[in-house]
Amino acid sequence: MKRLSLTAWIFLGMAAGVAVGALAPDLARQLGPISAVFLRLIRSIIAPLIFGTLVYGIAGGGDLKRMGRIGLKAIVYFEIVTTFALFLGLAAVNLVRPGAGMKLAQTSTEGALPQAQPAAGSLIEHVFPASIIDAMARGDVLEIVVFALLFGAACAALGAKARPVVAFCESLAEVMFRYTRYVMYLAPLGVGAAIAVTVGSKGFGVLFGLGKLILTMYAAQVLFVAVVLGGVTLVVRIPLGKFYQAVREPFLIAFSTASSEAALPLALENMEQFGVPKHIVAFVIPAGYSFNLDGSTLYLSLASVFVAQAAGVHLSFGQQLLMMLTLMLTSKGVAGVPRAALVILAGTLSTFHLPMEGVAVLLGIDALMDMARTSVNVVGNCLASAVVARWEGVEARPA
Repeated sequence: MKRLSLTAWIFLGMAAGVAVGALAPDLARQLGPISAVFLRLIRSIIAPLIFGTLVYGIAGGGDLKRMGRIGLKAIVYFEIVTTFALFLGLAAVNLVRPGAGMKLAQTSTEGALPQAQPAAGSLIEHVFPASIIDAMARGDVLEIVVFALLFGAACAALGAKARPVVAFCESLAEVMFRYTRYVMYLAPLGVGAAIAVTVGSKGFGVLFGLGKLILTMYAAQVLFVAVVLGGVTLVVRIPLGKFYQAVREPFLIAFSTASSEAALPLALENMEQFGVPKHIVAFVIPAGYSFNLDGSTLYLSLASVFVAQAAGVHLSFGQQLLMMLTLMLTSKGVAGVPRAALVILAGTLSTFHLPMEGVAVLLGIDALMDMARTSVNVVGNCLASAVVARWEGVEARPA
């Protein structure tokens, strides 16, 4: 028999959790420690993974001056499109409100956000860490990101002298990705326990809320591809039919495997055949795997506000903007590997004191979400290479 994939095991764990929660609610409510252990392991990933990936991403590939004109254009494009993705997700979740009425519980250490909007000065001050060790211990993602950005820039400026540090950060990132894989082996148990506790405590109403979230996310992803990416192809004058033929197979691979990495070789080959010069393809698409995760950033903005709605926490417009800034920074720190968005979401919820129970509940449907956001990531990065080539004056001439 063919071995079941982790995604299949997660589906089985989710189904088992629903069954236990519905048939034996008293037993289900006793499974909380299992999901708590899994969540603690997830939180242990956040700080070292973000630090390692950001520092190596900045210093390992050379500074921005060496990247030159193509690198600058690619970064500008990445920021514009991912900002559209973040705000589209924010608009969708505020319009549909899929988390309203779910009432996720908060632990004693995860109190609600203060209802008063903090002063702008205190928000800016909070971004800069007094101690990176303290920021990592508290899981404050914004402070970790700011420190890693400055640290990576310093490493890039020192060049050869900083190579041992950069090599260490590269190794640290690889170790944490492997560590994440080990933790994910516990995902079926963590998912099953979390869903069981949720259904046993709150009934099937929570599943209706998750169904609304899935539909909202898929609709937002389709809207993003049709309106934002479709609009880009029209504005930049990229032949839509030829582009569709080039990205169709990478899209299907990414959707079926929920892994951007699995689609990367074919995406590189097809976009080169599409007419994008090899040096542009080789730089833009791999860079986009860290800096242009359109589908993931849209999902993160939607999921973060969904958890706040489910917890009954009102987020002002200013607080939501600060959360979007956090996501805009932290979504650049993790490559497009399966369920990497879960790590970023956990860090964001921790920073804004939202209940981590929301992560466990979302993990139960994460396989369905991951397929959509990963495939959109791949399409967005393929389009980015074509846009940068067009800005460089290269006409797409498919081979």
